[in-house]
Amino acid sequence: MKAESNYYSPYSFSFWKAYFIQMRPYLLFVSGVAGWAGMSIAFQESFNLQIYILAFIPVFLGYGFGQALTDCFQIDTDSISAPYRPLSRGILSVKSVMITSISGLALISAILIYLNIWNVLLCLLSIIGLSSYSIIKKRYWFGGPFHNAWIVALLPIIGYISITGDLISALQGPGIKQLVILTFFSYTSFVLIGYLKDIKADRETGYRTFPVVFGWNTSVWINNIFVVFSIVFCFRLVNSSIEGIICMALASMIAISGQLYAHFTKIKKESNAVFPITSTLRAFILWHIAIILAYHLEHFIVVVLFYFLFEVALYLRPDKEQI
Repeated sequence: MKAESNYYSPYSFSFWKAYFIQMRPYLLFVSGVAGWAGMSIAFQESFNLQIYILAFIPVFLGYGFGQALTDCFQIDTDSISAPYRPLSRGILSVKSVMITSISGLALISAILIYLNIWNVLLCLLSIIGLSSYSIIKKRYWFGGPFHNAWIVALLPIIGYISITGDLISALQGPGIKQLVILTFFSYTSFVLIGYLKDIKADRETGYRTFPVVFGWNTSVWINNIFVVFSIVFCFRLVNSSIEGIICMALASMIAISGQLYAHFTKIKKESNAVFPITSTLRAFILWHIAIILAYHLEHFIVVVLFYFLFEVALYLRPDKEQI
């Protein structure tokens, strides 16, 4: 075991720089846009800019703290598939990353609970889900993508009730229900295709993910279903908005192009999974942006800036073959 003194101290700039890399900043946009879409549906009923910003910051940061926490439990496979990550390199200790992540999740949960007491339940469920994800991923081939997706699918509800209403009214609203389903299936798609990049590492470390058990081709065929579901539920939410339909169509074409590439690439290997994975990621964000535009076209400039920053963050990721 590496000596504790050889790890970056949590009181140093180097620690926070490395921890930021571990958070995967380009994926903060996933949780951010999911929560934002829920906030946009609620935004019709009431609006307070300070509350809007106060709700957005926690959901945006949520993915990063959650990702760093789950990474603490899967260093074995990450050391093979993603050796660039600070935990894999041994420059951050599991203890310090775990404490920082849990503290971060507790802080953003406190902000969300301040906005709506029902968030006590949703934030607690999220933290429990994150803590158990790696076990589900490793042992149950059918559980990994769905388990990860239901956690992310809580974000639209969290965003919605943080702006207006309570949990009961949120669950009764047809718009939020369809958004939750969209988030669930589009994120399931991202996770399942994301496993393609780790097949070798997962197999070597005993992870029974769907691609390890059933292979590349079956995984892609199953993912076709998730893409279709995502398109259907996104369309149901944006069908009265031309701008929303255009954005939905763009997202759908990107998702389909990734699927076609995954189906027809001659060599089914990890390096050829990058385009399908980035396609599911871009589609996820654009499907949710379509919802935001459908409800509030006046957010167009902010949405364009948000997506531009996502592409910049994605481009600057340390390893171009890892997402």
